Amino acid sequence: MADANVRIPEEARDRLAAVAAAEGMSLRAYLARLAEAVLTPEERAAQAEQARAVLQEWTGYAPGEAEQKGLDAELDARLRQAAAR
Repeated sequence: MADANVRIPEEARDRLAAVAAAEGMSLRAYLARLAEAVLTPEERAAQAEQARAVLQEWTGYAPGEAEQKGLDAELDARLRQAAAR
């Protein structure tokens, strides 16, 4: 695999390097592992669709688009509230 240069603020680089070092990894190895673990928007959408399908099959629950948006907004509000604590 070829290496690439990525420009980020020094503070971000130093923080990531500290996290990597704490895990006994080089920054390069840590970033490679991080890249493997993070889902792309398409992968997240596919997982969400699969979860909705399983939920519907398992419980019969199939929220409509408006209900789903309302639930998403409620979850976002609760996450913001929890993060503020």
